[in-house]
Amino acid sequence: MRRCCLNWILRKTKTCRWGLYLGLASASGWVSQPLRIDFVDIAAKAGLSKTLVYGGESSQDYLLESTGTGVAVIDFDNNGHPDLFFVNGTRFRETSGTANLLYRNRGNGTFEDVSEKSGIADTGWGQAVCTGDFDNDGWTDLFVTYYGNNKLYRSNGNGTFTDVGHKSGVAGSQPRWNSGCTFLDYDNDGYLDLFVASYVAYEDAAHLAPGSNKYCLLKGAPVMCGPTGLKAGTNMLYHNNGDGTFSDVSAASHIADPKGRYSLQPITADFDEDGRTDIFVACDATPNILYRNSGDGTFKDGALEAGVAFDENGRAEATMGVDVADYDGNQSTDLFVTSFSDETPTLYRNEGKWNFSDVTFRARLGHYTRYVGWSALFLDFDSDGWKDLFIVNGHIYPQVDHFPSGLSYYQNRQLYRNRGDGTFEDVTERSGPGILRKTAGRGSAAEDLDGDGQLEMVVTNMNDKPSLLRNQSGTNSNWIIIQLVGQKSNRSGIGARVEITANGRRQRGEVRSSSGYYSSSGQRLHFGLGTAKKIDAVLVSWPSGKKDLITDVAGNRVLLVREGEGSR
Repeated sequence: MRRCCLNWILRKTKTCRWGLYLGLASASGWVSQPLRIDFVDIAAKAGLSKTLVYGGESSQDYLLESTGTGVAVIDFDNNGHPDLFFVNGTRFRETSGTANLLYRNRGNGTFEDVSEKSGIADTGWGQAVCTGDFDNDGWTDLFVTYYGNNKLYRSNGNGTFTDVGHKSGVAGSQPRWNSGCTFLDYDNDGYLDLFVASYVAYEDAAHLAPGSNKYCLLKGAPVMCGPTGLKAGTNMLYHNNGDGTFSDVSAASHIADPKGRYSLQPITADFDEDGRTDIFVACDATPNILYRNSGDGTFKDGALEAGVAFDENGRAEATMGVDVADYDGNQSTDLFVTSFSDETPTLYRNEGKWNFSDVTFRARLGHYTRYVGWSALFLDFDSDGWKDLFIVNGHIYPQVDHFPSGLSYYQNRQLYRNRGDGTFEDVTERSGPGILRKTAGRGSAAEDLDGDGQLEMVVTNMNDKPSLLRNQSGTNSNWIIIQLVGQKSNRSGIGARVEITANGRRQRGEVRSSSGYYSSSGQRLHFGLGTAKKIDAVLVSWPSGKKDLITDVAGNRVLLVREGEGSR
């Protein structure tokens, strides 16, 4: 510590960053202050009391039992208090199954279970959830993927939902192993389209017994088979017809073209800054996909060209989860993906002109190889204006604890603080019991659930109750949350980009339907402001091409921006 501080005194060019001190960017005029990091799991206290069931508890024989489920943040009653929806699963040889869960935010730190009366309490091998107002009626809808046929829960506007999956054409004509999903407006016509990934072929999900072949072994011990050695699924794209129905354009758009990919989680962003939404897909044990939007209704996989198909060693990793953000402030959208044990997660820096660099080790994110990472979220937990990283971990084999491998099934979460210089600091060990708790985690979402301006994280755990991590770090930094309502653009504002300027520094964010793993965070954008109490300018670039500019905006509030009408 002394050497670090001495170097800072001599150079006077950097803030000393060490131990319990948070260095804030000198370019913004911010100063060092003590940082106490404390996340606690308040799920039980908040009323999130029901178990998320998925596959066997002590052992799992088939790959289908390993993937788990996701969570979505959704204000389903439009009262300004974000609610929570959990996808649930089942077990082999059980006939009843466990229903999906919807918890209404009471606004006092607790949640009410309204699953039965809401119309979403279906059972089955649930997988992922994504949110969006697909019919532009002002009420957010839910799409849930299944091993089988999907469900599209249309909001009735009165706290209840109706499944219109078959009626709208997105349930699927044949049962599939549907995995991650996302709403997007790929043709900028004002209606949300739908992308649905597929992991493994339906018939191969529970086909081979543990130890059946060389792909069914872990360090010599028999385990479930796959995905390597199993037939891969095919990704789907549905075009919104604007009348409550969708058309399958998977073949015509070339979304179905990449073959042999074990696709798990998609995420959307305009990676090449051309005004059109592209799609990245995290793929397990096969090259990732980056669908570049051609602007004529078609896509082309440009992952290899862009440098995100493999890691820097040319290996296809076991990529499960993904999130995007401008982590280093260069005004480009970067990518972070999780990976399996004996691998590292990967951070791809966007260098511009459809070119990414693997900067994992440069960013100090490549030190650990014992984790199996599922969900990852960029979020500014300390509101200093730099996006930090939260990672959810958990092995896929419950029996791994009994193998001579040194690996464990239950694993803690990880938290990395963005240092503002292109690197991250691992603050996991001093981030509180909520981060250090060990579970078989899968999905995660983030949102300010209690209205204090700080982000909470919600985590789905295999065969356990969910976790709700409350941020008790006590930062004095300022913040702003921006909520968009489209008019000519889709009502959810998905695909809209927001740039803010405060204290001479720019930040950016983009509204999207899903992120992490199998999950959907809130569609409001959270920006940390450090010591800045106001924002000089907020620029919203809508999918329609329209722009809204709002100046001199007070911080520590929720700013509602309607397309073409400015702010409220």
